[in-house]
This record gives sequence, structure tokens and C-alpha cells, in this order.
Amino acid sequence: MDKGILIVNTGEGKGKTTAALGLGLRAIGHGMKVLMLQFIKGSLPTGELEAVKRLGPDFKIVQLGQGFIKVRNKGGQGELPYTNTILENARVSWDYARQEIFSDLYDMVILDEINNMIDYGLLDVNNVITVLNERPQRLHMVLTGRNAHSKIIEIADTVTDMREIKHVYKKGITAQKGIEF
Repeated sequence: MDKGILIVNTGEGKGKTTAALGLGLRAIGHGMKVLMLQFIKGSLPTGELEAVKRLGPDFKIVQLGQGFIKVRNKGGQGELPYTNTILENARVSWDYARQEIFSDLYDMVILDEINNMIDYGLLDVNNVITVLNERPQRLHMVLTGRNAHSKIIEIADTVTDMREIKHVYKKGITAQKGIEF
């Protein structure tokens, strides 16, 4: 493995995290070590957390978030668009992610929902790009989440836009275990 690939899964459709998990599963099948860092998701039990526990030390998921963030309007009269707790969580989570990326312990690092964090103004796109460009050369990176920044798309090697055609939520059906979580 000479060069790590930078992959972005974005768009309004379902499947960004699921596709990243599939890449992680494929990687451990080849003896690689995978870390998924979930920036928004936190504290809720999910099927992927339980499945990855069965894969032992080769695939690890760390939930860094505090749950879904209510997006607020950006740029109010000097107001912070988010609480100090959310801003601090974003800073601590990004510090942890940088440390893990540069640890050289993994062959693939998945930054789940990082595109959202950038889009919400919780992470600076230029700081993220610096880390992506300076990461260990062999490290594969997968970035997920809606509204991938144009600068991220520009530096990525592979970008997939998940387009929603139809979703069960619009029929009034709530999230289903094993499908959405």
C-alpha cells in the first residue's frame, strides 16, 4: 500500500455511513486495522457498534458526539450559533481525531459526519484539509456526511453523492432497528 486514498461519501440520500462501514469491513478482511470516529452520533446504541465489537481489535468505533445537533442560523449579531458545550465537544473531538490519524496505528480512518461538522461551522475546513494532506501517506481516509465542502471534494480521490429518490420517513415510518441504527 503506497498511497492512502481519500474517499468522500456525501449527499442527501441514505447510505453514507453504511458505505463507509462496508469499506471498513472489506479492509479488515485484508488484515487491515480500521478506526471509525463518529462526530455527531453519541451515546445511542447502534447495530454497527454491536457488530464491530465482534470483530475484535481490528475495527473500532468511537462515538465522539453528544447526539444530533440542532442546526442554528449562522452569523447572528455576534451570537455564537451553538452552545459552549457543543463548541467544546467539537474542539475536543477534532483534537482526538487528529491524534488518532497521526498515531499510525490504523490503515483506514473513517470520519463519520465530519462533512456536517464543517458545514455547521463547528470545524474549520482548512484545518481539516491540513490534517488530511499531512496524514501518514499510507493511511486511507473516508469522510461522510451531507454537504461536503467544495475544498474537500477538490482534494478527494473518490467522491460519491448519495441522492435520495424516496425515503420511508416521508410515509411517516420512524427509524427502524437494523436499517437506520
